[in-house]
Amino acid sequence: MRGSIVLLCATILGMGAFLPGMALSLDYPTKPVELVVPYTAGSSLDVVSRLIAEIAPTYMPQPIVVVNKPGAGGSLAAAEVIQAKPDGYKLNIQGNMFFATTVKTQKVPFNPDDLVPIANFMEWRLGLIVRQDSPWKTLGDLLAYAKKNPGELKWSHLGRGIPPTIILMSVFKKAGVQTIDVPYKGNPEAFAALLGRHVDACSMGMAVIKDQAKAGNVRYLVFYSDHRYSDEPNVPCLQELGFSEAAKLMTFGAIWVHKNTPEAIKSYLFNVCKKIYDDPRFKKLPDMGGEDPRWGGPDFVKQKVKDMEEAGIPVLKELGLYTGK
Repeated sequence: MRGSIVLLCATILGMGAFLPGMALSLDYPTKPVELVVPYTAGSSLDVVSRLIAEIAPTYMPQPIVVVNKPGAGGSLAAAEVIQAKPDGYKLNIQGNMFFATTVKTQKVPFNPDDLVPIANFMEWRLGLIVRQDSPWKTLGDLLAYAKKNPGELKWSHLGRGIPPTIILMSVFKKAGVQTIDVPYKGNPEAFAALLGRHVDACSMGMAVIKDQAKAGNVRYLVFYSDHRYSDEPNVPCLQELGFSEAAKLMTFGAIWVHKNTPEAIKSYLFNVCKKIYDDPRFKKLPDMGGEDPRWGGPDFVKQKVKDMEEAGIPVLKELGLYTGK
């Protein structure tokens, strides 16, 4: 009997590194943890990352430092984490569509499967915006203009192969219009191009333009979703406008880590992420960036990647962007 009890205790202690919420004896972290962001400062993922970093010291002995590594639709940031030592000191924040579609539009020098999810923090609110003085009051108005003036409509984005671009390209293709898309390094630059009248519209998330929208300088014509948002009840979604396939391309933002990171550190990070998400300060995310808080564990994130593969790959093939991977 005594032997059985000892064995049971040993088994429970051995499971401690794998069970969320169970106390861990770790020599981690002993130095700052980097959170590598795939876009420039002011982007949606940058805003949520800085909020996470602001709250983190309450729940861990070392700070989280936000590092911006923009480029290649998120691939540069992912590569930095994959190529680093898998010790939990470099994390990556990415949207599910990076793994579902973006890496399938380019040749990446790494295996995306080398990153595994820890926790989801947000649902990305994406849409098409125009200046307040724009003659187009609805998406229908803009599409009608584009049909009458092929190749005249110019719109900015953060690069081909990422959600704001793929979704709008899908809409334009279904509507049968020809436009000129102009890529920029990040949201601030793409938005500045709109305000500077270098482009007619911009496809992006809420983070950069929320204050400008409140001030009445810009407005959304449509949100890329299957539902309206309660705080923007007058802005229609793609689903109700007849673009049901594009409406399925919903994006979520999660923290990822190298797959070879010790399980005990993954568990530690999961617990810290949950505490950060549950902290009342995190609930100010909609006011900071306009994005919606959305919690989910590793299985939730993996399912969202799978869902977006099923919905997104046919769109990539239709647009001629699929690399065949």
